[in-house]
Amino acid sequence: MAGHSKWATTKHKKAAIDAKRGKLFAKLIKNIEVAARTGGGDPSGNPTLYDAIQKAKKSSVPNTNIDNAVKRGSGATAGGADWETIVYEGYAPGGVALFIECLTDNRNRAATEVRTALTRNGGQLADPGSVAYVFDRKGVVIVPKEQETGAGSALDEDSLLEVVLEAGAEEVNDHGEAWQIVSEATDFVAVRTALQEAGIDYDSAEASWVPNLQVPLDADGARKMIRVVEALEDSDDVQDVYANGDISDEVLAELEAED
Repeated sequence: MAGHSKWATTKHKKAAIDAKRGKLFAKLIKNIEVAARTGGGDPSGNPTLYDAIQKAKKSSVPNTNIDNAVKRGSGATAGGADWETIVYEGYAPGGVALFIECLTDNRNRAATEVRTALTRNGGQLADPGSVAYVFDRKGVVIVPKEQETGAGSALDEDSLLEVVLEAGAEEVNDHGEAWQIVSEATDFVAVRTALQEAGIDYDSAEASWVPNLQVPLDADGARKMIRVVEALEDSDDVQDVYANGDISDEVLAELEAED
């Protein structure tokens, strides 16, 4: 799940050590295949492929799997699937808007799994366009706070702003253990490059759907939204789920205390 709330960053951090690591790996590999198919197999000339590979490496996907995915996608070897991107819109309980991106080789299966995950967890499908206006296409780069910059000083917000503002960053949000840098979708590669040149590490850099309108959630509403999102993410066909539910620090702490 992605969005402005700190839950998104917490989710991202937990993903690499999730018990469903195999499922996560498969989705990251799919992204690499598609990026190589659409923009070529050379990461230096295909920023989308470069970032898909970096994201996979950050999640400990073996290099052999990554290399094979690039070869399949670029046509260097046989076996690449005909992946198709499909977007669904829906609602979680409490009116939380959901924007669901699928990457599938079977449209009927993807539609069935999305509908089932929603209805079994109190959500519902929405008509196309019903919730799309709640999300803007943005570039999102996640930067961990616990690191040393190339200059040898601890990374703080002022140092980060100095690096990324000229590259096109619009805002930097504090997500607890990480900074979220938001830019226009066309600028995130420039932001990522500026970070690299400054010796600043990042967890992920990608075009994402960011909510422009958020629904504050109490603990019960947050549990229900998370349940729906996790059910959707359990589908092999679902690549990303974006939600506009806002989980405050206090509610997030309450949820984490229950784990």
